[in-house]
Amino acid sequence: MKKSSDLPITITFPDGTSQEFNRPVTPLAVAQAVSKRLYENAVGAKFNGVLIDLSAPLNEDGTLELVTFDSPEGKEIYWHSTSHIMAQAIKRIWPEARIAIGPSIETGFYYDIDLDTVLTPEHLLRIEEEMKKIVKENLPIVGEVIDVQEARKLFTELDEPYKIEIINEIAPDETLKIYRQGEYVDLCRGPHLLLTGTVKHFKLTSLAGAYWRGNEKNKMLQRIYGVAFPKEQQLKDHLAFLEEAKRRDHRKIGKELDLFSFQSEAPGFVFWHGNGMIIYNEVLNYWRIFHEREGYQELKTPIILSDQLWRKSGHWEHYKENMYFTKIDEGDYAIKPMNCPGGILVFNNRMWSYKDLPVKFAEVGLVHRHEKSGVLHGLLRVRQFTQDDAHIFCTRKQIKDEIKKIINLTLEIYKTFGYTDVHIELSTRPEKAIGSVELWNFAESVLAESLQDLLISYKLNKGQGAFYGPKIDFHIKDCLGRRWQCGTVQLDFSMPERLGATFINQKGEKENPVMIHRTILGSIERFIGILIEQYGGDFPLWLAPEQVVLIPVSEKHHSYTQKLYESLRASQFRARIDDRNEKVGYKIRENELRKVPYMLVIGDREVDTEQLTVRRRLKKEQEEMSVDAFISLIQNERRLRL
Repeated sequence: MKKSSDLPITITFPDGTSQEFNRPVTPLAVAQAVSKRLYENAVGAKFNGVLIDLSAPLNEDGTLELVTFDSPEGKEIYWHSTSHIMAQAIKRIWPEARIAIGPSIETGFYYDIDLDTVLTPEHLLRIEEEMKKIVKENLPIVGEVIDVQEARKLFTELDEPYKIEIINEIAPDETLKIYRQGEYVDLCRGPHLLLTGTVKHFKLTSLAGAYWRGNEKNKMLQRIYGVAFPKEQQLKDHLAFLEEAKRRDHRKIGKELDLFSFQSEAPGFVFWHGNGMIIYNEVLNYWRIFHEREGYQELKTPIILSDQLWRKSGHWEHYKENMYFTKIDEGDYAIKPMNCPGGILVFNNRMWSYKDLPVKFAEVGLVHRHEKSGVLHGLLRVRQFTQDDAHIFCTRKQIKDEIKKIINLTLEIYKTFGYTDVHIELSTRPEKAIGSVELWNFAESVLAESLQDLLISYKLNKGQGAFYGPKIDFHIKDCLGRRWQCGTVQLDFSMPERLGATFINQKGEKENPVMIHRTILGSIERFIGILIEQYGGDFPLWLAPEQVVLIPVSEKHHSYTQKLYESLRASQFRARIDDRNEKVGYKIRENELRKVPYMLVIGDREVDTEQLTVRRRLKKEQEEMSVDAFISLIQNERRLRL
């Protein structure tokens, strides 16, 4: 009789087919048996949904998916392995360097290094050369499971204090995984490539400072970013993308166009300048038009509220570490990180009937969240921001209709800003959650059905919902192909009950309403940062801080220029006269750099004929038209928000 260890195992593939193999079998051996293409391109595998090395022995039946670089998991494996190659190169050049963490990220990888030598771009070239040697050596990358005591001893001998700190936080009876490649050893759960030679084309892209574990109380380390690809053209395309992204960087454009600034007196807090406030207000004016149309009442609630409210709402238990606190008359208060509890207090200010529902409150609310200094990033990650919040109080029967209205409104608003490719995700109950499982299941099914009714496809994120309810997230795609999560819809049965929100139902009894939390733009600051990069600072006319600049050729043309300026201002256009004592060509070039949509040069012919020569930004051809025709043109462009 054969032992169970001698019996073959059945490997099932994603297409549903299966094949038997002698045990143990590795994913690489399976790939070799079933597909030459996969054998050549696989960088890792998923067995029963878990990412593993290609060399991992399989001893039981299961589903196997071979992972290539083209998948998100494949990129993660490829880039993480390249970060180890970079760390090995650094240790060869500077043996005294101490390595911290080096994960893959959405755009490549990085490694944090503790090194006295201050690294420069020239050092990156030196590191790249050493990486090429390691790749050429084609070293095996071998994983090994060890216990905590062995790991502590190993990394003590290697004098790697950051690794030891991580090890010391792990329970003594647990095991760890290390990976070796040549003389280099790293603490890592993997998976990784089989050989260093698999990495073909790479580039170290930038340097930054980073506090150990993102805590400003810890030592500042040097972070090296990089990226790698199997094909040379992929790397070239990515580097071109990085150059374009750098050109569009909202921080750079914000300074050039005098939109906003950040000051050392308030790290993580935005100082909006005059030009920036024009964009800010135009976005909100547009937002208000739609909310008035959809029947929302706009609120404004205080930014400081008693800590007792936050305890009742659940934020104290689940969100306290992200909040700021203060004292007033010896009482404890919190600066609000979210607008929802304030909205419930307004709802509770009167008695509502089921006939009144749904009640729709909207608030452009200022909120504060404690972000670590290491993650602050221009307008995209700040400590004070404004949310375009809304809270809808409704009955269970009204939920689906309201959700569908929100989805349609969100997509309509995004379209105006040029975002037509919107990826939607549905996130379900997390481990730390309030409310019953039954309510969560009902809430999740309603969100899913709403999307299905609208024929909208979505990605399911299990366990990624808010602590008080499941949510739908909207990810817009910009002109560079980057995804940004902006809008969200969250269904909440718990907070109205916790804070005593009620209405009188058809039976004449008090009942807790369902609360829909909703934001479309998300953070106004972040959305404008994304917009700046989407447009590269070349805003459409309706958003442009300056819409028309008039350039008189000489002093004798000033009178007519002033008359034209007043006509534009009377039509509520943001116009400016550039009458500096400079050559016309110089002023044209400078206003091009200011990204003004329209320029009008006023000379003898324009004064005599009252015909305008219209220069549109980024267009070589000039157009001739009457003053009335020009004003009509830009009025239509503004009205349609083109």
